[in-house]
Amino acid sequence: MPAVSYYGTGKRKSAIARVYLKPGQGNFLVNRRKMETYFGSEALKIIVKQALLITETADKFDVHAHTIGGGMTGQAEAIRLGIARALLEFNIELKKKLREAGFLTRDARIKERKKYGQKGARKRFQFSKR
Repeated sequence: MPAVSYYGTGKRKSAIARVYLKPGQGNFLVNRRKMETYFGSEALKIIVKQALLITETADKFDVHAHTIGGGMTGQAEAIRLGIARALLEFNIELKKKLREAGFLTRDARIKERKKYGQKGARKRFQFSKR
């Protein structure tokens, strides 16, 4: 990493993203691959870029993200949170915009575990009266 870089960690479901922002032209690397090839869906690419677009810093930083765990949606939202936290490290005055958009809140919803004696987390086996 260069001398000037900003770091943020994002988590969502079971995905974890380590995000580094460094001054640049707006290039995105996710797990050493271009974001366009890593995320197939256009919606996921938009989710990743949201924090930069809200703060109008999309063309000022290159983003390097390393993600592990979870699926594509969880990883995309984890990267968004990591970018938002790294932007705060860059400039604390962006906090109001990011907070209003809801990008600084960790979404704590995770999969509920399966319970013993049941079919799933909530689903039960069919009850028979006789």
